Amino acid sequence: MERLRKPEWLRVNSKDIGKLGHVNRLIDSLGLNTVCKEANCPNRLECFAKKTATFMILGSVCTRNCKFCNVTGGDPQKVDPDEPRRVADAIVKLELKHAVITSVTRDDLEDGGADQFAKVIRAIKERDSKIIVEVLIPDLQGDQDALEMVLKAKPDILNHNVETVSRLYDDIRPEANYQQSLDVLKRTKAFDPTIYTKSGIMVGVGEKEEEVLALFKDLVAHDCDFLTIGQYLQPSDQHYPIKEYIHPDTFDMYKDQALQTGLKFVASSPLVRSSYNAQEFFEAMENQKI
Repeated sequence: MERLRKPEWLRVNSKDIGKLGHVNRLIDSLGLNTVCKEANCPNRLECFAKKTATFMILGSVCTRNCKFCNVTGGDPQKVDPDEPRRVADAIVKLELKHAVITSVTRDDLEDGGADQFAKVIRAIKERDSKIIVEVLIPDLQGDQDALEMVLKAKPDILNHNVETVSRLYDDIRPEANYQQSLDVLKRTKAFDPTIYTKSGIMVGVGEKEEEVLALFKDLVAHDCDFLTIGQYLQPSDQHYPIKEYIHPDTFDMYKDQALQTGLKFVASSPLVRSSYNAQEFFEAMENQKI
């Protein structure tokens, strides 16, 4: 089936892409992965300029096969005991103020990779306690002990993406569960109310407007603070087909509706991704406490 033609509002200005060279060389020299590079994120130049980057730990091979995702599936790599130190080293050398740590899903590990997340958080905080650490975690198969292992390391933000509306899970996330993903957020707040909770969704995969609005209510009911909403872009012909390019006006409407529903901060536009404006979200919440 022929792909939909990409609209003008999804064009990315890449004239300054050469400025990424220093960042990419340092990350490569330390043998690390970033989602910014692996996913060719359209916002990576802006985020690097704001001293934000997203590191992907626990290898680059995922044990699941979500139909929207461009991460390689197959046999996962061994857990690298030196990875926490190298991630912390890169963050300090890049003078990052806000570091996002994510991973592939590791259902092969008993704790889903929770211990490695905890070690990375602690390694960063030991180097510089002022660095804001956001973790974008998989669902850990609903394991409460594994989730608490991450939370006890005191990340500033716990992010878990629900990705899409409940009806589309069987098509897009057949190995995940909508309620289980919501529960990750609620259990985080119940365990430690001082940790901000965050989630993200993609649109353009066949969802209905009323389903998106219902999802906002579900997130608020499960104690989610922040939300990102972005346009799904089909990585290849083998991936889940894009159904629609959502107009920027609809993204604005979704943002307004999400805020009215009770979410505290929302980033919503076609090129928004999970880590977009991560630092701004955190700072805005902290300023409200003053």
